[in-house]
Amino acid sequence: MENIAEISALVKLLDDPDEEVYQHVEKKLLEYGGEVIHFLENAWEQSFDGLLQERIENIVHQIQFNTVKEDLNLWYLSGAFDLLQGAMIINRYQYPDLDEQKIINQIEEIKRDIWLGLQYEMSSVEKVKLINHVLYQQYGFGGNTKNHHDPQNSYLNQVLESKKGNQISLAIIYSTLAQKLDLPVYGINLPQHFILGYIDDSKQEGSEYGVLFYINAFNRGNIFGKHDVDQFLRQLNLESLPEYYRPCSNTDIIRRVIRNLISAYENAGATEKVSELNELQNILAESNQE
Repeated sequence: MENIAEISALVKLLDDPDEEVYQHVEKKLLEYGGEVIHFLENAWEQSFDGLLQERIENIVHQIQFNTVKEDLNLWYLSGAFDLLQGAMIINRYQYPDLDEQKIINQIEEIKRDIWLGLQYEMSSVEKVKLINHVLYQQYGFGGNTKNHHDPQNSYLNQVLESKKGNQISLAIIYSTLAQKLDLPVYGINLPQHFILGYIDDSKQEGSEYGVLFYINAFNRGNIFGKHDVDQFLRQLNLESLPEYYRPCSNTDIIRRVIRNLISAYENAGATEKVSELNELQNILAESNQE
């Protein structure tokens, strides 16, 4: 491969004091994309030069960030059908070497434990109570009330590890499990809160927005009704708009994950992360997709 010779030559030029040379080298390496990361990491390990290491870190980060942008754009343009996939793409923003199979396996394991207890004659409420038992009691998941603004609450690998998350990450895990078990549980985008709805397809028209009941994944799967949503909106002095009662799109959910991260990093003063996450937000900004 003649590429290897060129990549090696470019990597050797990375510590050139001439800024113009460096910018040319950086541009060429970015064009190669993911295939140069291995060479850059080797060069970083062999170097004792702080400037060179910093330059390598910046290029590796830029390549990885470009990949996240491309993957998110592709996910969105392909219809955003797989919510878990969308959440894992956002996860790779902070954890570029994410082992996605590990996340899928962890969710499959929880799903299997719920499936073992499912019985055909169970009512919808009984099925949800079974999910709640396995997820919150058996596995010990719960809302991170102590450190609610921690960005780690939005990254699935961290939530699956620590068993603590925010409203939306727990709702993504919950609805993914339910849908894998053919239970119609979908996200609902409330202001200042994120909940789930158990959908009854036969009631799709009419005032109930097709929702049999609501579920609060942040509060151990607590089940509640439309009047509780009404009351919540009244407390916030908000109008009862239909979108506060019915399922939202996967794009809306991932957009909200990004918004949470922007807010968390703003609190932490991480301005570079905020501007990168705004770029990710813009990829989904044109969406009116249901």
